[in-house]
Amino acid sequence: MALETEKKKNIIEQFKIHDSDTGSPEVQIALLSERINYLTEHFKTHKKDFHSRRGLLKLVGQRRRLLDYLKKKEFQRYKNVISTLAVVVRSGDTMVLVTAVAERKGREGSRENSRRFF
Repeated sequence: MALETEKKKNIIEQFKIHDSDTGSPEVQIALLSERINYLTEHFKTHKKDFHSRRGLLKLVGQRRRLLDYLKKKEFQRYKNVISTLAVVVRSGDTMVLVTAVAERKGREGSRENSRRFF
């Protein structure tokens, strides 16, 4: 679902840099964050909506790219956006994959269980 017009205007008004600003990275990140929050709430009740989940992942990736761009260009603006929106930022660009080895009784060898931590 798209954002309501009034809500979108309020977000643009809050994050705009100049009077006619609608496309700065800050505004785009704020709008994407609002849509991401909406979809996150949607998935609490609709657990099997996998098609919308793909859209959510695309939105998160787009926001991540915009944040990386802003971080590279103007770090102070990046810090302001992060603190204002309370966006969780990973401490690195790699996903940690932890492998635990669990032995089974009565069998030779071991079985590996992999868990992902984000």
